[in-house]
Amino acid sequence: MSSPVSSLRILPSEMESGLEQASLAPGNAGGGFADTLRGAINEMGELSSQADTKVASVLEGSGTDVHSALIAVEKADLSFQLMMQVRNKIVSAYQEISRMQF
Repeated sequence: MSSPVSSLRILPSEMESGLEQASLAPGNAGGGFADTLRGAINEMGELSSQADTKVASVLEGSGTDVHSALIAVEKADLSFQLMMQVRNKIVSAYQEISRMQF
């Protein structure tokens, strides 16, 4: 009995043409990893500032719901934790690359 995975074969010429088509696709127009990371950091900053604003308005007693403030704080916390994990993966990848011998 043959495995369905073993019947799939990608030849080097198929891989190259697939990569060229992927890079020319209209959805891939735009920046690279650095732009994506920069956008995620900016979004994390926005979530943090929104949480600060909501907490400040709760403390002032200006009528902001406590639940929405807590939700905003949790969103900011989760985005910060995610960014820290991404940073840890980037540092780990850099250290792995620096250990390689060429």
